[in-house]
Amino acid sequence: MLSKLSFAKIALFGLYDRMTSAPKTAEISVIRELHNLWNIGNLKRIPQIYSSKFIAHMPKGWAQSEFRGHEGVKEAILRIRNAFPDWHEQIEDIVVDQGKVVTRYVSTGTHKGRFIGVEPTGRTVKVDEISIYHLDSGLVVEQWCLTDDLSLAQQLGLLSR
Repeated sequence: MLSKLSFAKIALFGLYDRMTSAPKTAEISVIRELHNLWNIGNLKRIPQIYSSKFIAHMPKGWAQSEFRGHEGVKEAILRIRNAFPDWHEQIEDIVVDQGKVVTRYVSTGTHKGRFIGVEPTGRTVKVDEISIYHLDSGLVVEQWCLTDDLSLAQQLGLLSR
């Protein structure tokens, strides 16, 4: 039989879970919208998702390993969507903890435009990625992104398998 104290603990922890799940749900929604933005390329949505002080940290091997602000996001989206017009990011996992959101996702697209110095190949690529996002006031202020660059280079014909 449960004591009054046990009922109080259950009620308290249940209330705590409900109180802390709302911010997590909001953060997840923002990150889902971010991935959708990259999928459809609606640049008008950038200020609704990204802070004007946003900074992205990309793999060091990329031509541009950081980009900043709304203009930086716009340039990055245009660069990827010009090279891969059907670019799509499918979220596989999403985790919220300690004020950050982490997504593991698979990006796909058909290489139809110049990308990292490579002329269009017509090949479809599939790239595993992980990003860690920091949000403040409902907007993404920072992102750390890791991509499977070796696999991407192989798929574009830059390296043999």
